[in-house]
Formats: sequence, structure tokens, C-alpha cells
Amino acid sequence: MARGWGKDAEDVEQEAEERARARAAPKLDDSPEARARRERAETLRLSRSRTLEQLERSTNRAHREMLRRSLRALEAELETLDDGDAE
Repeated sequence: MARGWGKDAEDVEQEAEERARARAAPKLDDSPEARARRERAETLRLSRSRTLEQLERSTNRAHREMLRRSLRALEAELETLDDGDAE
């Protein structure tokens, strides 16, 4: 066989590992409701991250308090979504 035309052992091993991981990964519920819940949770996580960054940079006391309230609301909604996934 000409050089460069075959898969080397490392590539074959890596592909086998990827297939094994894919089989071992838990199957996600793919219903529209479950997908919407996952998307909402991701949106909340991103908002939480952005709010934390703003809180770290903010120096205004009133703004910091507003960000803390927002953070608590985001975390509460995330917890509610996580509790809904456990059912």
C-alpha cells in the first residue's frame, strides 16, 4: 500500500474510543419539551455567568444589589428546572 493511504494504529484506536464513549453516553430525552428545558437551562447558565462577571466588576452598591437579586432568581429557576429533570 502506498504511503499515507492507510489509517495508522493511533487513528484506529482513537475512533474505537470515540465509538465506545458514544455508546456509553446516556441517551437524552429528545422530546420537544425536554429539548426546550435543556435550552432554557443553558440560557440561564449563560445569564448567570454574565451576571457574575458584572457583579465582580460593579462598584455601585445599588447595581450590585440588583445583580445579586438577579443571580438569586436565575439560580432559583435553574434549580426548578433541575428538579423537573429529576422526575
